[in-house]
Amino acid sequence: MSKVYRVNTVNLLSKREMPMIGFGTYARKAEPGQYRQAVEWAIEIGYRHIDTASSYNNEVEVGEGINNKIKEGLVTRDQLFVTTKLWNDRHAETEVVASLKESLARLNLDYVDLYLVHWPVSTNSKGEDTEIDYMETWRGMEKCVELGLTKGIGVSNFNEDQLIRLYENATIPPDVNQIEINPTFVQHKMVDLCKQMSVIPVAYTPLGLISEARPEFIGKDVIKTDPGLGALAQKYEKTRAQIALRYLIQRGIPVIPKSFTKSRIEENLNIFDFELTTGEMALVESFNIDHRCVPANGFKGLKNYPF
Repeated sequence: MSKVYRVNTVNLLSKREMPMIGFGTYARKAEPGQYRQAVEWAIEIGYRHIDTASSYNNEVEVGEGINNKIKEGLVTRDQLFVTTKLWNDRHAETEVVASLKESLARLNLDYVDLYLVHWPVSTNSKGEDTEIDYMETWRGMEKCVELGLTKGIGVSNFNEDQLIRLYENATIPPDVNQIEINPTFVQHKMVDLCKQMSVIPVAYTPLGLISEARPEFIGKDVIKTDPGLGALAQKYEKTRAQIALRYLIQRGIPVIPKSFTKSRIEENLNIFDFELTTGEMALVESFNIDHRCVPANGFKGLKNYPF
């Protein structure tokens, strides 16, 4: 039996607690059953926040993993925090509730804990711009809360201006803005704005260039080889990735790391038994080059493209 790790939580505007570490399930490709197995391992080790999206095309397997562990009696549904997301082609107010109901059917759950607008852009099924105002979309999101289909709502990939406009005009304010944050893309301006509004900034791609291995990043990924960071990892008997995750946690930023390797799934959770000093936090931050691993270039030119 694996060790079960306890995870700190953060308070949301909707008066609930969200675990500071979520299990991310996005992958460019995966073998059949891989998502389900990874989710089961994650829950066994102690993850209580599972993050997916309709566009990941894995909600069925993610739901199987969740429900298998509930049936085994390892966890109850109310001990889990499940997040999924609305895709760009369902932004019309009348489409939002139906889209969440479809996600719930795939997940085999009665509700999710958090439903996010995945991107502020809106498209049709062909990816063409439909220019739907995300404030219209948000009215549909609020309806999902009223119907009990989700406990809370939030956004992902909104820029500062979009988040301010949403916050100032919403009936139900967003719980989170899930965005790319990592040591090579520290996002202080956005993080500070979120905290001013009590909207929680949640970090996806939290390892940045430590984990990304695409050819276009070669030469920018010194964080993988820097001896100073290596010495810091050695000091705490941790990996570079664990140092990067700890850096974000100490900034008060929940993280959504992803892995399909059992040992790494466990490593990513094992970051609450040490604390970086002020100088060590500055060292990790020194790798910032304001580099987006996820620039969403395919959305450039769309009306509400956020970057």
